[in-house]
Amino acid sequence: MSPASRAQPAEPVLAGRRLRKGQAHRIVFANEKGGTGKSTTAVHVAVALSYLGARVAAIDLDPRQRTMHRYIENRLGTLEKRGLTLPTPACEVFRGNNTGDLLGMIRRMEASCDFLVIDNPGRDDPYARIAVEHADTLVTPMNDSFVDFDLIGQVDAETFKVKKLSFFAELIWESRMKRSRMTIEQQRPEMDWIVVRNRTGHVEARNQTRLHKALNEMAKRVGFRVTQGLSERVIYRELFPSGLTLLDKGHLGELGTSHLVARQELRALVKALSLPAFDCQQGEMELA
Repeated sequence: MSPASRAQPAEPVLAGRRLRKGQAHRIVFANEKGGTGKSTTAVHVAVALSYLGARVAAIDLDPRQRTMHRYIENRLGTLEKRGLTLPTPACEVFRGNNTGDLLGMIRRMEASCDFLVIDNPGRDDPYARIAVEHADTLVTPMNDSFVDFDLIGQVDAETFKVKKLSFFAELIWESRMKRSRMTIEQQRPEMDWIVVRNRTGHVEARNQTRLHKALNEMAKRVGFRVTQGLSERVIYRELFPSGLTLLDKGHLGELGTSHLVARQELRALVKALSLPAFDCQQGEMELA
């Protein structure tokens, strides 16, 4: 076999700064609009980090729907029934009565993990705001439509130019200002805000182009990054009852080409988040 034909080693998925010793990295998934794939994305990122050998914990901030917690519950049930052992993050639902309870829960859970994933409810509430203020990485999934974009900014109906920031973008801006003191006092990184374009599979090309331009314009004004997320695929809805993910390839049966592409999308997403590396990293995710 010639050197050129040999498989090249994969680039590291986590290639950001080193994680500070004794300090968990907080990843908050937040969007005030439902139906964007927020919880699904949060679960897959959490499981992906677990597959990398990280100690991962998760907090579900929506005690009514508890989508993330239910997903992990389903996963644990499947593992027990099948006698399997697969990387699985610990997950708890926040049921406290005040912001102090939430901060205490964050401190308790991050004391024994490398990454703390927080899944915010699809609405504005005091606990969601606290989570955003304490995010090291803030992930906002959105569908590829101006309906979802309106949450971040309003556009002119004729030119599609951004007219002004929307409530959610202003909320993140205020949260960043409050967090600046924490960045200095607790030696935490500056918040990295990432808008993830989910469900891009069946969107008109012209609309995608307009949305892409509007997002890039808004990104420069507000200070977030834009990356591709998870496409619209039936497999994500089918996996929920079992709690399995695209990473559990040995337990999903035959995988079609679209499912293999979806795994590559997930790997690309985790890499795009630019999360810090950690000391006990075991290796790379097998997503091919």
